[in-house]
Amino acid sequence: MTPTLDLWPIGNCQVSALVDRGARFVWGCVPRVDGDPTFSSLIDGRDPESDDAVGLWAIDLEDCVSIDQHYRQNTPILVSRMTDSNGGVIEVTDFCPRLERLGRTYRPVAFVRCVKPIAGSPRIRVRLRPTRNWGDSAVERTSGSNHIRFLLDGIQLRLSTNAPVGMLEAERVFRVERPLHFFLGPDESFAGDLSTTVEEMLTYTTEHWQHWVRGLATPFEWQDVVIRSAITLKLCQYEETGAIVAALTTSIPEHVGSQRNWDYRYCWIRDAYYTVQALNRVGALDVLEGYLGYLRNIVDGAKGGDIQPLYGLLGEAELTEREAERLAGYRGMGPVRVGNQAYEQIQHDAYGQIVLSNVQAFFDQRLFRMAGIEDFEALERVGERAWELYDKPDAGLWELRTRQSVHTYSAAMCWAACDRLANAAGRLCLPDREKFWNERAATMRATIEKSAWREDTQRLSATFSGDDLDASLIQLLDLRFLSPDDPRFRGTLNAVEAGLRRGSHMLRYDTEDDFGLPETAFNVCTFWLIEALHFTGRDADARALFDEMLSRRTAAGLLSEDIDPATGELWGNYPQTYSLVGMINCAVLLSKPWSAIR
Repeated sequence: MTPTLDLWPIGNCQVSALVDRGARFVWGCVPRVDGDPTFSSLIDGRDPESDDAVGLWAIDLEDCVSIDQHYRQNTPILVSRMTDSNGGVIEVTDFCPRLERLGRTYRPVAFVRCVKPIAGSPRIRVRLRPTRNWGDSAVERTSGSNHIRFLLDGIQLRLSTNAPVGMLEAERVFRVERPLHFFLGPDESFAGDLSTTVEEMLTYTTEHWQHWVRGLATPFEWQDVVIRSAITLKLCQYEETGAIVAALTTSIPEHVGSQRNWDYRYCWIRDAYYTVQALNRVGALDVLEGYLGYLRNIVDGAKGGDIQPLYGLLGEAELTEREAERLAGYRGMGPVRVGNQAYEQIQHDAYGQIVLSNVQAFFDQRLFRMAGIEDFEALERVGERAWELYDKPDAGLWELRTRQSVHTYSAAMCWAACDRLANAAGRLCLPDREKFWNERAATMRATIEKSAWREDTQRLSATFSGDDLDASLIQLLDLRFLSPDDPRFRGTLNAVEAGLRRGSHMLRYDTEDDFGLPETAFNVCTFWLIEALHFTGRDADARALFDEMLSRRTAAGLLSEDIDPATGELWGNYPQTYSLVGMINCAVLLSKPWSAIR
């Protein structure tokens, strides 16, 4: 079986796992999403069905002929119904506990599997083969009458179960004649009756997620798309600090043999801005509030200096990149990278995204903590950096590693920082500061309009110095730098669509970068195009393209970062927050109103 990205995420905003179409855990890190993969099979290079497969947790039904999978309604709780050739059936329910207990959210470093016999005489074999230190399967283990302990690097996990421990250790086939429960979590004795406690966790976790979804302001159309995307975006938040990771995986290549294998399990200021922007549109304020707390600590730590493009989940500034040599990579396409060198890059758009993420807090009376004068003064330091750097070269939002330019997108984001600071100053009744930031924004706008405009082709360039096409130019609309009826935007949109659209998909750019010519389309760029088509009056085209993108989703209803325009195969890290954001934004924009059926 060749690994694919047709995977189902489960999680609890502390840890997560990806479950494949064979109901196997093939990816999952501890003690948090950027940690060492206990389940590393996805990027191990071996067939997860093979005898030598490691880094997985499989519940194999003997003579299995079909597996049907679905989430419990409005939750990230996965149910896999497995049928054997004799009509034997089991249901496997997978989740990470998340519930309210003693006034706190209980979200342990734990994975739970419940196996229930449904029909016939089903027989299973359990293969729990964790890895440590990035692919090392030599994991010391001990066992007792109802548990198996795994000694990993810096952490011990205990499997508590009512299944026969000896059969699990020997990986022998046995009949399922009663419900079986597996709790892989902290190395602690399990208090109380295992089955009763796990079933209670399942009930409370279901209620917790369904209650959260009830608070979403979903559009009339595509509710399932928005709900699944919102749940998965929430899974990408490390709730302890509020950080939002760009994806749950590392080193899924952007296309075959590309070497474009990056670790996305960190918090990019840019990606997180787009995430909270989308979730705001459906009313998920808890994610915004958590992220703003994270951002305040980042801004405090910078002390008015440079803001990095990305940080660790605790706000770590250093994310040294290395290669995990034990792991062959997704389908054997290494390298597997841990850490991301982009933390050393200069990317000026981050200043705009920090202010844009924060400005709502000056106006939104629903928030537990509205922003005040102290927050404004901290953001002014960010605005000063935006003013100083908006017309200086950087690596750009696509993080080019070997060259720099003054990127129009970065400059416009810096402009947005100053423009929105003026809005916040007005809200706080600070007319002098409002005037100050408005004047700076006006100066920046004039410079951008002059430096990026190309009179001969009647469009904007992606860089001040060149004549480049880049899908990020479409975002000048979302930033309110240009309006949909501005001829400059129309000309730019036409040029970008003509130059970068490949059938139903959009490239980021079509020029060589550090790794040659890109071969796959970048999914969020297609969603940007859909938004622009809608705002420029091509609503039928926008809906058709949106439907096409939705048809490319995995069975779980999700997308990765990239797609092959020719085959439709998904590539890049998964699930990708950018892509989920695009689905939410487009659904909200394109949907008929609720009044259409009331």
